[in-house]
Amino acid sequence: MIIDTSGPPVLPAKQVADFKPSLLLGEHSLCPGCGEPVALRILLEVLQELDIVQRTIGVVGHGCYGSFVRIMDVDVLQCLHGRAPACATGIKRVRPGVAVFTLQGDGDMANEGLQEVLHAAARGENITCVMLNNGVFGDTGGQQTATTVLGQRTKTSIDGRDPDVHGYPIPVADLVASLQGSAYVARGAVSTAAGVLQAKRMLRKAFQTQLDGGGFSLVEILTMCPTGWFVPTAEGPSYQQGTMEQTYGIGELVTR
Repeated sequence: MIIDTSGPPVLPAKQVADFKPSLLLGEHSLCPGCGEPVALRILLEVLQELDIVQRTIGVVGHGCYGSFVRIMDVDVLQCLHGRAPACATGIKRVRPGVAVFTLQGDGDMANEGLQEVLHAAARGENITCVMLNNGVFGDTGGQQTATTVLGQRTKTSIDGRDPDVHGYPIPVADLVASLQGSAYVARGAVSTAAGVLQAKRMLRKAFQTQLDGGGFSLVEILTMCPTGWFVPTAEGPSYQQGTMEQTYGIGELVTR
């Protein structure tokens, strides 16, 4: 059937689904154009679709996304900077029947607690870790992190990240994927509608891996931060595609 799109539809539009998951209790307070609220939404949608909301515990680190604890109707523990995988390990071992996930930024996971996620993966802990990677410490003003890509400007690399001065970016998902305890590792992005759908599928697979007792799973999601990148809000997605997505390949790295 051919649909004529040259004019408005003959039949009026109707709402066929809720505009947001019921686990979202309010509006976020993050900057316009931020990609983290998009990642939160698909995470909550996955929990609902898998019907595990009532037996899920999240562990949140420190960053802009820390404000999400006020608007997500999920049991959440906030821990010390970088220590979410360790806290999640303890929760999972005490309550093995609960789905446990961590939600961290790149500053939290890569700068403050890289050893935590690596050791959790090496041990094959049956938890799911989610890293929201925008390449900056957004919560404290936009400083460089361990994942800032070469040439990217931040408040502590005004002329762009220089490998001779700042070293090279750390690909967290790739490091985790190299460890035998990792059962599912993927990297997605929310800069396009197709990317959002793909990232959601990755999250679903990660949680399903945990529910099946498969072992450690991690999903790294590249998220926009136009404020920290010094770019106009509308240019956030295209900037991400031309910088971070050129450095960090999108796709599944480990599926066991």
